Amino acid sequence: MVMSNLADIQMLVLDVDGVLADSSIIINADGSESKIFSSLDGHGIRMWQSAGLKVAFLSGRESEPTKRRAQQLDIENCIQDCHNKLPALKELAEKLGLPAQAIAYVGDDLTDLPSIRYAGFGVAVANAVEEVKQYADYITTRPGGRGAVREVIEYILKNTGRWRQLIERYLPPSKTP
Repeated sequence: MVMSNLADIQMLVLDVDGVLADSSIIINADGSESKIFSSLDGHGIRMWQSAGLKVAFLSGRESEPTKRRAQQLDIENCIQDCHNKLPALKELAEKLGLPAQAIAYVGDDLTDLPSIRYAGFGVAVANAVEEVKQYADYITTRPGGRGAVREVIEYILKNTGRWRQLIERYLPPSKTP
């Protein structure tokens, strides 16, 4: 697919393991699972949502920490245990009335490759496998779980003129004589 105009992007779809969290899966002694999520990514997702844009998680694994992170970030579309991601992505796009050009997809492994190729803006995180990087429109400098999602969000928002307005509240007042 031909890369979208970044201004067309309306939804960010994120793989979880290797993108929102690093590739580690912690199995606790009681059998429960733990993951580490980046607060930079979380704040970036909130800023993305403040711009009126949508976010979805699309994970190959079922995980309680993923479900809880989606709830914390008010993400309605959290698709888990999805081993063939492209049909799920197409179904989500149809449900939301979005064309492929309106979707940015971020992944790291071979299971993400069809979705990266389908999306209007396909992104590989820095620690993605080589085949995924080969087909991505953009490769982050940060690895998954360590601010890669935030990097993608800033890249899109800055290159569409939306970033400045979103950060106004964090900037000091301008000095006027």
